[in-house]
Amino acid sequence: MRTLNRNDQGEPFFWSKNGQPRIAKSGMWRLEAEDMVPGDLDSQVQELLNKLTFDLEVWKSISSKYKVDLFCGLFMEAEMEGIGLSASSLLALGERGIEIDFDMYGPD
Repeated sequence: MRTLNRNDQGEPFFWSKNGQPRIAKSGMWRLEAEDMVPGDLDSQVQELLNKLTFDLEVWKSISSKYKVDLFCGLFMEAEMEGIGLSASSLLALGERGIEIDFDMYGPD
């Protein structure tokens, strides 16, 4: 199980896929979901949200002060592979003010 990590501005941090250090442009907290093969983005979103508070007032306060986003790296095995999110996951992200960003990588 991966843990919640905090990085301060100017501090190096490492991406798990390439192991190369990057320098944080600002402070951040990071929480990662378990890798899944085949991918199951919906379950991973639920896994992350279940580790955090369900109190929407807390989320309103956090998202009004800070940028809150969910970064997803999608590593496709085929050219026309797809992935989806359920309405309940989209609603949960929206209620918490969480933006979702995707980086998609095609097959070699």
